Amino acid sequence: MDSLVALEDNLRILLEQYQDLQQQFLSLQDENQRQRDEIMRTHSELVQLKTEYNHLETAYALVADTAESEHRDKVKQRLTNLIAQIDRALNALAQ
Repeated sequence: MDSLVALEDNLRILLEQYQDLQQQFLSLQDENQRQRDEIMRTHSELVQLKTEYNHLETAYALVADTAESEHRDKVKQRLTNLIAQIDRALNALAQ
């Protein structure tokens, strides 16, 4: 009789543990999907920033020879900011 009670107790414990694991699994799946969505968003942002950077780099090359020093400094600062944004996006993807 004691072994039957012990078996029932063990089965109840196993069932509770199984349900807990199922809940953890669902939670991890949700977190995985959120992280995948974030990676996709960050990747899209990175592609957009790279495109903008390339356009600005081309524009800078066109005006670098003829532009005034002040204008070149503004363009250079903008390029520096874009590079920093790209670096942040790459770091976010690496994590």
